Amino acid sequence: MEADKKLYTKEFIYVCLSSLFFSASYNMLIPELPNYLSNLGGSEYKGFIIALFTLTAGFSRPFSGKLIDTIGRKPVLGIGAIVCIITGFFYPILTSVSSFLFLRLVHGFSTGFTPTAIAAYVSDITPKNKLGEAMGIQGLCFSTGLALGPALGSYIKLLTNYDILFYSSSLVAFISFLLIINTKETLVTKQKFKLESFKISKSDVLAKEVFPAALLTFITYIGFGIILTLIPDWSDNLGLLNKGTFFIIFTISSVFVRIFSGKVSDKYGREIVIKIGLILLALSLFIIGSSNIINTLIIGSIFYGLAMGVLSPTINAWTIDLSNPSNKGKSIATMYIALEAGIGLGALFSGWYYQNILENIPTIFFTCTIFVVLGFIYMLFYRKEKLKTLIDIH
Repeated sequence: MEADKKLYTKEFIYVCLSSLFFSASYNMLIPELPNYLSNLGGSEYKGFIIALFTLTAGFSRPFSGKLIDTIGRKPVLGIGAIVCIITGFFYPILTSVSSFLFLRLVHGFSTGFTPTAIAAYVSDITPKNKLGEAMGIQGLCFSTGLALGPALGSYIKLLTNYDILFYSSSLVAFISFLLIINTKETLVTKQKFKLESFKISKSDVLAKEVFPAALLTFITYIGFGIILTLIPDWSDNLGLLNKGTFFIIFTISSVFVRIFSGKVSDKYGREIVIKIGLILLALSLFIIGSSNIINTLIIGSIFYGLAMGVLSPTINAWTIDLSNPSNKGKSIATMYIALEAGIGLGALFSGWYYQNILENIPTIFFTCTIFVVLGFIYMLFYRKEKLKTLIDIH
């Protein structure tokens, strides 16, 4: 029976560990890339470091979603890791500003494939009554890589140089790939891969049924794009030598929250948990923007971790709830398109407005806070509209 299915299977453990190493492999570069780009002579393009990465990630989502639903979850799982392995070796070779920006475009394909497949894979092997919990644990592993990666990357750069940092990123991605090999395919009805598999129609791009979850994802991750772009400089301005410190702190604060919030959303519903998460997110962004000393920034990172620990697994599970089982890959891809759009917009806006003027950073975070408040208002009206629909049906 569904309720008797175990959560902690070998496949679940392997895919969660693979998620951790995959996340760490590309995030370990983030804190050092702004200075690296400045050394290449492209300091005015800092906003493109994240924006170009998310552009190709978002562009590839419809393709990865279709491939997940046709050729299987496992092949798509491996594509992202392979892209990370390859690009890590090319950063030290292609050293002009234009080639660096091109590599950021290529590198972005990695997150267009692997995270989408991971979400589909986890939902396949998880009992429905534990979906929120499973997404919380998988998200915990991914965010652990997100936090440990920048800290490890900064540490490697302090001890060695940029080339060793890039090669280390490839090595971590290779470990992720090895873990994927030890999983089994979960898609029951598979098709053989052919070039026609890349043919995308309008109906393959977006799953309308998951629009509410996609919209909340977009709003939530605008702030993440801003954080990825500005926190390295903001941390340096406040005296934090290791630019990955912020990421470590917010991940630690989200560790137990992710599991707890997933279980709570399984029991009491996704919507109430999302509202709580949005309140925490708005508060965290306001605190980060108000930071003028290290301690305030640390408090902001703690609240940010709590917010993301609540929102991420709950919205992921909500996406699965709203999706059509036969098009699960497309539904998850839609959510991730919104995620990449949010990160990309946040990165572009913050890079454009920042212009290496530290006094502009608070305004950027305060503006993002307003967007989160609007997301909370949407959830209030979404609940009312849902109740109205149910009344009309009955």
